[in-house]
Order: sequence, then structure tokens, then C-alpha cells
Amino acid sequence: MSNKKIFTDSGIEVKEVYTSADFTEMEAPQAGLFPFTRGVQPTMYRGKLWTMRQYAGFSTAEESNKRYHYLLSQGVSGLSVAFDLPTQIGYDSDHELSDGEVGKVGVAIDSLEDMEQLFAGINLENVSTSMTINATGFILLAFYTALAKKQGADLQKISGTIQNDILKEYAARGTYIYPPRQSMRIITDIFEWCSLQLPKWNTISISGYHIREAGSTAVQEIAFTLSNGKAYVKAALEKGLDINVFGRRLSFFFNAHNNLFEEVAKFRAARKMWAVIMKDLGATDEKALMLRFHTQTGGSTLTAQQPMNNICRVTIQTLSAVLGGTQSLHTNGFDEALSLPTEEAAKIALRTQQIVAFESGVPDTVDPFAGSYFVEALTFEVEKEAWELIGKIDLLGGSVMAIESGYMQDQIAASAYKYQKDIESGEKIIVGVNKFQSEDKKRMPGFRIDESIQKLQSDKIKLLKKRRDTKKAEASLAILEATARSTENLMPAVLDAVENYCTLGEVADILRKVFGEYKG
Repeated sequence: MSNKKIFTDSGIEVKEVYTSADFTEMEAPQAGLFPFTRGVQPTMYRGKLWTMRQYAGFSTAEESNKRYHYLLSQGVSGLSVAFDLPTQIGYDSDHELSDGEVGKVGVAIDSLEDMEQLFAGINLENVSTSMTINATGFILLAFYTALAKKQGADLQKISGTIQNDILKEYAARGTYIYPPRQSMRIITDIFEWCSLQLPKWNTISISGYHIREAGSTAVQEIAFTLSNGKAYVKAALEKGLDINVFGRRLSFFFNAHNNLFEEVAKFRAARKMWAVIMKDLGATDEKALMLRFHTQTGGSTLTAQQPMNNICRVTIQTLSAVLGGTQSLHTNGFDEALSLPTEEAAKIALRTQQIVAFESGVPDTVDPFAGSYFVEALTFEVEKEAWELIGKIDLLGGSVMAIESGYMQDQIAASAYKYQKDIESGEKIIVGVNKFQSEDKKRMPGFRIDESIQKLQSDKIKLLKKRRDTKKAEASLAILEATARSTENLMPAVLDAVENYCTLGEVADILRKVFGEYKG
């Protein structure tokens, strides 16, 4: 018998062997029944497979549009849009702070015209689109809605998600614009407006992904994410919204890392915990109690050394997401530690999902790990530790206060520091990085963005401003400013502005003028 103690990445001790004595809780109800530990649908993937998404967006709308058509031809069932940094933080491509960043980590979207080019030849009624956008999520949603209207689409049928999770930006990622309380107003305005105008739209994707990418543990990922979710729900309730209406359109976004069993336990625990949180907050509608989530494989787990090994990592992470009951999945390309994914890497990533779906047998039965002594015990431990963290955040006054005091940021930083120390000491083995290194220095061909993109986008903005009706654009921005200074819902004024071809930067700047900027 080995005396060495082994721990999961969250520091939960793993015993040498597990028996029925290690899990004494009552058996979880079947999938589709509260608290949904085993899944949100009674038949899970026997009824419908998860949505296979590939996250894509680079350079111009025209170039990204070509990739979307390619991905649709390869069998993706939903699009997932990456935006460049200027778009994420509310600057047009011709702004001086956009220098060197236009089109780099995603597509540059400056106006409704760009959105028209991004989805050229794609009927928005027929696709589900996920947009990874937060501080400017309300503007991108307005662009998308304006385009759907131009296509003559029935807005009642338009489906998709905006990430729209600003709290994790303050805690982990940093692409915020406005102070927390004004940002919360924008988010609850979106909840209210979508419940009337876009009933099938997921108004927020409460994200643990970036919390994990910043260095948190699996336990911290769900504790901080669910706590943020609780803050959004409370803000919506304070606005007088119906939890059984907006609660149905909340979704989550989690990371999948390499510790297979802990990841499965994390997903199962998160579902159970959210159902309890929503019930305690007054939800009675079954769909408002369900935690539905998208998963992306772990970007921070990918290595630049021996990048082909990343295909194996992504496969393990895919299995954890599917065994954990995800509703939607994006798999990373093996070359993403080096550059944006090449077409070949994106195709292999998609094929990984398809092989798991159609060849592995994993989706054939609901929650296949249920009843495993180890997984059930681990689900219990993850849940217990996550509740303890949520209790500490509640004592601080909730997520907004925990972020403003730096508590969440400090907890994540401490976990990231410990993880890095463990790699450097060899306590944590990363194949190809601190063990099993190779002398092969052959460089992978990366995907590069042409520096001329910024000029091209800037020229498009100049032409747009010459062509549009200036009086209408200026009038709609004046209405937006007046609305921001009132307590009215912002979304109708934002939609009017973008339909009059006001740019993303112009809309964001009006709110900068009224709300100010958060300096962190």
C-alpha cells in the first residue's frame, strides 16, 4: 500500500480505494428532476446531442464569415463568435487605443454594416449564435437584433447567447468599461428587454471559464460563478422582474480541465447547487431551476511545447464535459497556445467531439458515472467546499462587495501561484513541459493576422460615416444619453442608434460620458 497522499487540483484528497461507505447521501433523483444532479433532461443525449460549437472570429467580418460557412459545412450546429479586444472594450478600430489589436484575438465589429458582412448568407432563424462579449454585450446584441430584423426574421425564433457576465471581468479577466453598479443596470435592462422581444435568447452566460483560466481551482470556479449568478438574480429581483421568466434564460459557461473525475463531479455539483440557490430565491418554474451550461476545453491547459499532445488533452476534456452533462461544447485547436487556430486544428477539434458523440458510446446512457463510489463522493466534496466559499462571499455582502474588496481576485491569485509553484517543483507533471521533454524544436505553422486590417476597418468607418444620415445618427445618440440619465430601459435606444448606423465606439462613449469608467 502506498503512503503517498494524492489530491485533486482543488486540494481534495483522493483515497486509494472507494467503497459504498464513502458515499452515504441518498441516491440522486433521475435526470430531469430537481435538483438535476444527473442532468437537466430525462433522456439527455439519447434525446438530443449537445450543440457542437467552434469558437471563431478573426480579422475582418468577411474573413470570419468564410470560416463560419466552412464550419457549418463540416457539421457544427451552432456558431460561437470571438471579438477582438477593441470591440470588447468599446473602441472603434480607428481609435488610438485600438492600435495593434484590431482583428487579433477575434473579429473587429464596428457597426451594423460589419455585422451584416459577418453573417452574410447565414439565416439567423436557422442558427444558434453564441457571442463571447461582456462590457459591450448590449451593443452586439443590438447589432444582431437589427440584422435579424433586416433579414425579416421572426424575433420570437432567434436563439443564441451573449456572455454578458461583467462580474467575472472585474474578478478575473479585465475587459470592463463601466463601474459595477452601472454595469448591473445594463444587464438587468437586457433581461427585461429580451423577455419581451427575444424570448428564446439566453440573456447571460454566467462564466466560470475565465475565472478558471485566471488560475482558480475547480471548486473556486463553481463557487465564484454561482455566487455571481446569485448577484445577477438578486439585481433582477430588485428591478421587479419575474424570476420564473428571466430565470429560464440564464445559462452558464464552464471550463473543462484534465482531471477527468473532478471535472465531472464539478458539473454535477454545480447543477445541484444552482437548483437550490434558485429555489431559495423564490423560483418555482422547473426551467428556472435548471443550470444549463456551455463548456469550452481549457485554454490554459494547452502547451506550446509538443502541441500535438493537446489533441489528447482536449479529448479528455471533451469526455469530462459530456460525462458531466453539458448542453453545448467548444473544443480548442491543438495549436492555440501558439496562435489563433488554423483550419486544420479547428477541424480536428470538431472531429474530436464527433468521435465522442458517434463512436465512443459515452452518450448512450444518462449520467454514466452515477453510482460510482469515487465520483459520488467527489461530487459531495466539491459541493461542500463550494458552499463554504459561497458562505464567505455572502458574509462579505455578495459578489459585488467580494470583488470590490478584492477577495475573489486574491483567492484566484493564490491558487494560480500554488499551481505554478507545483509545476516548477515537479509536484505537478505537465507532459512535454517539465517531464518527457523533447529535443524537437520544429515550429508549427501558426495563423497570423495581417497588420493592414486596422487601416481597412478604419477606412470602412470613414465611408460609413459619410454615407449614413448624420442627423438621424446624432439624434439617436442624444436620445440614448437622455435614456442613460433616466431609469428607462436602455435597449430600445441602443437598438435605434445602431439601426441608424452609429458605431460601437459612439454608443459606448455615450455611456462612458454618463456612467464614467471603472479603473480597478
